[in-house]
Amino acid sequence: MKKTFYITTTIPYANAPPHIGFALEIIQTDVLARWSRIIGKDVFFLTGTDEHGSKNYKKAKEAGLSAQEFVDKNSSYFEELTKSLNISNNNFIRTTDKKAHWPGVIEIWNLLSKRGDIYKKKYEGHYCSGCERFVTEKDLINGKCPDHPSLNIEKIFEENYFFRLSKYSDKITDLIKKDKLKISPKKWRNDFLSLIKGGLTDVSFSREKKHLPWGIPVPGDENQVLYVWPDALVNYLTGIGYPDKKYKRYWPADIHVVGKDMLRFHAGIWPGMLLSAGLELPGKIIVHGFLTVNSQKMSKSLGNVTSPFELRKKYEADTIRYFLMRAIPFGEDGDFDEKALISRHNDELANKLGNLVSRVSALAEKYSLEKTDPLNSSPLIKKVSLHFEKFELDKALNEIFSFIDSLNEYIQKNKPWETKDKKILYQLANGIKDAAILLFPFIPEASEKISKTFNFDISLKSLSTPLKISKINRSEILFKKI
Repeated sequence: MKKTFYITTTIPYANAPPHIGFALEIIQTDVLARWSRIIGKDVFFLTGTDEHGSKNYKKAKEAGLSAQEFVDKNSSYFEELTKSLNISNNNFIRTTDKKAHWPGVIEIWNLLSKRGDIYKKKYEGHYCSGCERFVTEKDLINGKCPDHPSLNIEKIFEENYFFRLSKYSDKITDLIKKDKLKISPKKWRNDFLSLIKGGLTDVSFSREKKHLPWGIPVPGDENQVLYVWPDALVNYLTGIGYPDKKYKRYWPADIHVVGKDMLRFHAGIWPGMLLSAGLELPGKIIVHGFLTVNSQKMSKSLGNVTSPFELRKKYEADTIRYFLMRAIPFGEDGDFDEKALISRHNDELANKLGNLVSRVSALAEKYSLEKTDPLNSSPLIKKVSLHFEKFELDKALNEIFSFIDSLNEYIQKNKPWETKDKKILYQLANGIKDAAILLFPFIPEASEKISKTFNFDISLKSLSTPLKISKINRSEILFKKI
């Protein structure tokens, strides 16, 4: 069994500061990374920014900055986001990094070229500047990109290098059908297979420098610049050290976490590139939906974004993390509702969890604990583990909070403030331990505070070991009411 666990987000385009939609993706990925560490995996979690492209070049000129200054500024917002939301990534890769990223990109290009899978041809195509990609007629609705309906589609005539993706179409389809390349949830697997029913077509891998002046030059052709796919997708290799052999410690990736609009590239173009290069394919591609506002996709180009930094000024990271994981089932779209965030914070985090920890720690400080048989949390641990395996993060939280409800009922029923029963307090404290460890991937800051109050480590071993008797002091308020 593979002891390492390598998980990635997509790398968002650094043309503007991040919105809450990407926060959803990076939190989901962080939850899975933290859970994998709890169960003993050697985890590598990668995120970063995609920084080349004509859009960044144009926007930099408009802002009176060099392209590098422009992407430096925007990339720094995404790095700040990882700290602001308590994200546990191991590396932050930038596609403008000439030392860490460019050598691996050039290596992959050369491998694909040696296989005879890169060729040059004249091309006429439709281009969406919002997506920074070529689109086909079937991608459009009434002649507009569905993700950027306010932008006009450009018609472009160029001579570019192309990748023979069609050569690998049958192989990719077969791998997905046999679940050797897994796509989850299942509806997105079926959606992608339906999309490629007619076969994958060759894709543009470069742009003329006059149209795309900001990017990695094509090896051996200074008039052409690498297009997004052979540049950005290779981050999953360069982020763990490729082409240095140290990348083999973590490759292949166990999970790519992607938005539904990114699936076709990660399940089509990326596997084709890896097959051509003779490299192993990722194990799973898991697909999340969009955060919406009034049922419309949240998008920088549509101007309907919510800033995670503005939210952080008002709410703790744990509150934002908890709400997004609790309210939106994985793979589905979900409307972002600040009133619902406040309600869940007050009703669930403050009232149910925070109040329980405060009451039990105060009583334990006053009367101490006496060891006895703990309440049985084995069914809870099993259910939560199964939900994690299926990426049902909202259901995992539902199980944990049902258990917290049972602890609150138990304390009300047994009234240890009247009976001074140290064994009941021990059972409650042990139950809090188990709940806090299971909650750690979701609300790490609060879970760490609970672990310090009740003196346990956040680990799989602690989850299966009864709480040790120790001196307990009353907990600080975990969640202040909003």
